[in-house]
Amino acid sequence: MSVHAFVDESRRNDTYLLAVALVSPGQLTKLRKMLMRLRMPNQRELHFKKETPARRKQILSTLAPAVVHVDIYLACCRKGEERARQTCVARLTDDVLKVGVTRLVFDSREVRDDHDLLTIRTTLGKSSWGTGLFYEHLPSENDPLLWIPDIVAWCYGAGGDWLRRVQPLMGNVIDTRLP
Repeated sequence: MSVHAFVDESRRNDTYLLAVALVSPGQLTKLRKMLMRLRMPNQRELHFKKETPARRKQILSTLAPAVVHVDIYLACCRKGEERARQTCVARLTDDVLKVGVTRLVFDSREVRDDHDLLTIRTTLGKSSWGTGLFYEHLPSENDPLLWIPDIVAWCYGAGGDWLRRVQPLMGNVIDTRLP
């Protein structure tokens, strides 16, 4: 079965977090509609950092039963945030191929998107055309499914009660800082 993956980032102190939401094609439309209904009037997108605690709780309560799986990749930022991100992107690229991802969508960072593309191409090597993996960068307001990794990454980074509340959506935590 093909799977779609949606990726966003967060940072807490020296820890870089890259979250990837894995969504089956049958859930795409349902989840997009659910997320669009969660926006406030005149709100273009959900960005968890900007939401009030009460809104965060409401959003998490609505999302908790959703059929979505979010993995978190961790890296150390002490030698640079971009280096940490690319460590996560390389590992994520290998991992999404193993679970049958056919579409990989990153929240755009505009001019820095080229770093991701180079890392993906390098990771895939000569087999890039044969993988069937389509990857792109989009602004987060263009696809509500990019809001899910933003939500999970923020909650994971915040820890405590927020981490407890996001557990129904959590998948694996891949710590690239470990040998």
